Amino acid sequence: MSDRIVMRVAESLVAGGPPGTAAEPEIVIGELDGPVGTAFATLLGDQVKGHSRVLAIMNTDIMVKPATIMVSKVTVKDTKYTNILMGTVQGAIANGVLDAVRNGDIPKEKANDLGIIVSVWLNPSVIDDNNLDHKILFDIHRKATSQAIHKAMKNEPSIDWLLDNQEKIVHKYFQMGIDGKI
Repeated sequence: MSDRIVMRVAESLVAGGPPGTAAEPEIVIGELDGPVGTAFATLLGDQVKGHSRVLAIMNTDIMVKPATIMVSKVTVKDTKYTNILMGTVQGAIANGVLDAVRNGDIPKEKANDLGIIVSVWLNPSVIDDNNLDHKILFDIHRKATSQAIHKAMKNEPSIDWLLDNQEKIVHKYFQMGIDGKI
């Protein structure tokens, strides 16, 4: 595939597990020799206390391809939270990236040329859950990552779909406000 992937953007939400296990990654994918590569290098080299940026890895020394960097949406203050984010969720994201390659959403021949930035949301309530099911958490974050990549690479949702469905879609928290639940 010779077509350049300058920048694709998407998000995904996967819920349905126990409280605190939902995943909502927002991603940017693009060539490492373009704007995504510049952003990738800047994020990796410009660490911010409480919002560490780390590579998605399969294990302690096995980085996933395409190169993927995780950025936490939540300020990280707790060791337990850090261990869950930089363990279970980090491994899940790496596996979700490989799933996207395996599924053909990311061309295998582009694996060394692309970079992925994943903005990660992990519910802070996980630190209070002494029975957290790491397998469920892993599976949900893996699926959400793969799903977000699929949407980015397919340019989904399309503008036609959005225009056709604009009046049918009500933001969950807006509706909760209308219903007096927030």
